[in-house]
Amino acid sequence: MPGFLNAVVAGHFCLDIIPNFENLSQQQFGALFKPGRLVQIGPAKFSGGGCVSNTGLALQHLGISTRLIARLGDDPFGQILKELIASRDPNLVEGLLLEPQEVTSYTLIISNSVTDRLFLHCTGANDTFNAGDIDYQVVAQAALFHLGYPPVLRQMYLDGGSHLREVMQRAKATLVTTSMDMSLPDRAAEAGSVDWHSIYQAVLPYVDIFLPSLEELLYTLRNDLYAQMCSKGEIADQVTPKLLEDLSSELMDMGVKMVLIKMGPRGMYLRTAPESVLKLMGRAKPVGEKSWANCERWMPAYKVSVVGTTGSGDAAIAGFLSALLRRRSLDEALGMGAAVGACNVEAADSISGLRTWDATRERMRNGWEQLSPGVDSPGWNWDDTKKMWVGPLEK
Repeated sequence: MPGFLNAVVAGHFCLDIIPNFENLSQQQFGALFKPGRLVQIGPAKFSGGGCVSNTGLALQHLGISTRLIARLGDDPFGQILKELIASRDPNLVEGLLLEPQEVTSYTLIISNSVTDRLFLHCTGANDTFNAGDIDYQVVAQAALFHLGYPPVLRQMYLDGGSHLREVMQRAKATLVTTSMDMSLPDRAAEAGSVDWHSIYQAVLPYVDIFLPSLEELLYTLRNDLYAQMCSKGEIADQVTPKLLEDLSSELMDMGVKMVLIKMGPRGMYLRTAPESVLKLMGRAKPVGEKSWANCERWMPAYKVSVVGTTGSGDAAIAGFLSALLRRRSLDEALGMGAAVGACNVEAADSISGLRTWDATRERMRNGWEQLSPGVDSPGWNWDDTKKMWVGPLEK
């Protein structure tokens, strides 16, 4: 993997099976799971899923040389996944570990343009993905190492997150820039009762950039508040700048240098550490650390016609990280994050809606309408040049 602009994406990997529900009314869609019914739907689409596919392929699509590392079973679903990945770039399958005694993870995605997604998920070979599966010599050649979805990687959260800590610590020791995102733990599953706060304390000192969703953060850090907000409706509609400040402060106190909180149609919130801390980020540290330092921004989402939201958060992550790897400004990185995430939701799967780096930038320059989150809080100001809100913590 010669060159500097490259990334390694590791962690959760699965086959997404996405039935087509476009012919159903909202009433018909809501009645899908009533026993004894036959509901005619459209053809299913097969796609790579999970962080490794969603973020990894999006980075590759945006022009970033990328290596994928994941486990899958040596079974029919595994062969389909390999073929899907190889069709984009045969070199991308080199880091995929086929395990003959395991089954490939898959997800049945129930999604339409009106309601949020429902996932029926088999974790499969992801359950045994561990610190020994990472090729750290490959990581040592990369600018960025990204790990995704610890709550559905069983070995990553067992024993207080010891494998997760080992992965991020060994990766960081190569002087790579490290990033990590989450998935929402299943409350009824093993991961739902894990002490995620303690895992964060052990792992986040080795994570430069943390990119969770608002829901994931609340579940893992403020579980009572999460349940309370869920009972009142959409969590993103209830978020306040003070809550974002408190959550990001707690994460940065644990060692994170950048926190990017994804909030769907409410956009993204970014908080960054002082310049002296950003200088320690590794090979993908931002150029001109001073301009990235001590920032607090709220980037609105772009207006689109939503077809499906599968992988939208992963796409937003890829947009942000691709700009960082291209040595672009903080403003462009946030803009690309929002833009790539928006392009994603214009298709049912996680990749088909994406555009190239240049085409995405062109769309942004041509007056793409934003959905203003309407930040009505003391100290927050709209910057018409940056096309985002600037917070009071920015220095």
